[in-house]
Amino acid sequence: MTISRADCLALDAGDPLKHLRDEFVLPDDTIYLVGNSLGALPRAASAATARVMEEWGRQAVGGWNSAGWFDLPLTTGDRLAPLIGVGPGQVAVGETTSIAIVKAVSAALGLRPDRRVIISDTANFPTDRYMVEGLARALGGYEIRDIGVLDEALADDVACVLLSEVDYRTGERHDTAAVTARVQAAGALMIWDLCHSAGAFPVDMSAADFAVGCTYKYLNAGPGSPAFIYVHPRHHAEAEHMLTGWHGHAAPFAFEPSYRPAEGIRRFTVSTPHVLSFAPLNASLDIWERADLDQVRAKSVALTSLFIDLVEKLHGPYGLELVTPRDPERRGSQVSLRHPEGYPVMRALIDRGVHGDFRAPDILRFGFAPLYIRSVDVYDAVATLTEVLEKEHWRDERYRQRLAVT
Repeated sequence: MTISRADCLALDAGDPLKHLRDEFVLPDDTIYLVGNSLGALPRAASAATARVMEEWGRQAVGGWNSAGWFDLPLTTGDRLAPLIGVGPGQVAVGETTSIAIVKAVSAALGLRPDRRVIISDTANFPTDRYMVEGLARALGGYEIRDIGVLDEALADDVACVLLSEVDYRTGERHDTAAVTARVQAAGALMIWDLCHSAGAFPVDMSAADFAVGCTYKYLNAGPGSPAFIYVHPRHHAEAEHMLTGWHGHAAPFAFEPSYRPAEGIRRFTVSTPHVLSFAPLNASLDIWERADLDQVRAKSVALTSLFIDLVEKLHGPYGLELVTPRDPERRGSQVSLRHPEGYPVMRALIDRGVHGDFRAPDILRFGFAPLYIRSVDVYDAVATLTEVLEKEHWRDERYRQRLAVT
């Protein structure tokens, strides 16, 4: 059955999450399908940032105590924890995903000192691999092994496995429970990258050893917002990472000459929290505390399924190929299409108000943030894609000029 635009409007009228769309600032005349790259601005974020600025002006250095700035990595971590299926005292927020990867992998290697192999899939986001390569060079004596077939890659020399729950290019989703169980059964430690899953659907990291992720995609905390790290409580007493910064010291204001790790998750903090950047994140978490994650997942499946169905009804030799799994259990909250002229096609779409992004060499990527994307947005986006392909708007020479950020 062919779905109409009126059908999509009816679906939106019955959406239990529709009231949350009003919590975000969305560009005029834009269908924003890039929440998997940079989430939309929460309306409350500006006021939240202004409040911190006011605290700074009124309290000055006293804000570290009276406004709770010093403990933001932990208090914000406790607020974020339910979104990844874990409890209080298990998540710290701060620094960046790249830094969080170094913390998690170096801690895992310390817990498995007799094993000298790190598995890092080449399908991981490049920073994951780059940071592991740099870490292996710095420490010396470590091998990085591609995952290939997981059960074949696992052996008694593997210290840890670093994987992304959702493939950033294709949107394919790992079965985290099954993979974690296999890795741990082989005696290795499991580290998950949640950058493309936290906030897209319910996540359960309760069995994993470590997890890292950013907050500027589906969690809508803004460009450059702080990352997070999860450490299973069973590792809190023994795990030590290599970035032994002042904030993770057991007694920072004792100013001891040598490092002594704090207890619990605080030892996984490194440096002074970027206080202003925490304000939009906490404003976004205010919204997330009102969202039902099962409803978020149901809407994500509905939106991505609708997009796939509509795209597959396109007629003509347009050269599109679906690379995201059709099975909703095997995908996150994005849909990726391959096209030999993917970059100019995406530029033409953006010029016509449909914002996705491009990933080399040939992938058109569309992210569906359930808190603010509607069924009618999906319908209109596919209609615009059809027009771009039918009329070959993408052939305009200006669309071939590569921008710095694609």
